[in-house]
Amino acid sequence: MRRLPQIALLSDGRRLHLQDGPIDLIVEARGHAEEVRAAYDAAARRFTGLLDELCAELTELRAAAESERTLLNGVVARRMHSAVAPFAADGFITPMAAVAGSVAEEVLCAMLDAAALDQAYVNNGGDIALHLGRGEHFSVGLMDRPDRAGVMRTMRVDSDDPVRGIATSGRHGRSFSLGIADAVTVLAATASQADAAATVIANAVDLPGHPAVIRKPANELQPDSDLGARLVTRDVGELSQTEIAAAQESGAECARQLFDRGLIEGAVLQLCGDMLVIGAKDIERRRSRPLELENAVHA
Repeated sequence: MRRLPQIALLSDGRRLHLQDGPIDLIVEARGHAEEVRAAYDAAARRFTGLLDELCAELTELRAAAESERTLLNGVVARRMHSAVAPFAADGFITPMAAVAGSVAEEVLCAMLDAAALDQAYVNNGGDIALHLGRGEHFSVGLMDRPDRAGVMRTMRVDSDDPVRGIATSGRHGRSFSLGIADAVTVLAATASQADAAATVIANAVDLPGHPAVIRKPANELQPDSDLGARLVTRDVGELSQTEIAAAQESGAECARQLFDRGLIEGAVLQLCGDMLVIGAKDIERRRSRPLELENAVHA
């Protein structure tokens, strides 16, 4: 018998919850009631069987990506490859680096094909695909670490901003990281692009060989990890301010290069309580604000 995903409205009656295995989506659409219903129906239809599509090509998805070609066939699988392809020539990366953002993007596309919406988002564990109609905006909370509650600030995305994808990576997230960043949040044109870039930048926030950084082979922690025997960060001991700044600067330089290549619209890097924002202006002085950063109100 075919496995069916869990699909239900949340208790607020506004948001849709879609869950199948490791994929866990929160979806919200705004607009006329009939359009929202059509969008949610389309999201549920597209979500059903999506995990099976990915599993059918899982071996290829866990293999190192090539920048010029792929043997992948599925729509989401090919989107994953397209997102990581710009980074393939610079080092090891697999399409799995963009899986969460690509899934969110696919479900949002299905919704927009079926309905005219004022605003919508698909949140896949913090990787967000976003739709904003004219005059709409969306606020995103920035946490100091993905494993801790509490928002440090909120970030506002307006409809005339080029950002439609937001993703966060780091050593406290759901996936392994080669770097030591607590969190790297990336703004990009699409969720799949943001997901891939967040992984790359988070890996670059690092102090290679530092004795305070505890690393383990990925396949010892998760035998089927796409990272194989590569060392992933498990813990970070006490670091000096100079060391924190050096690790942040390594990630910041990576983010600047990706910004210059047009692969991201901005990034927020966080390590040991330090926050660094990279964006369109004043990059070298570290004061750029590609989008409005507001102080969050804590309850």
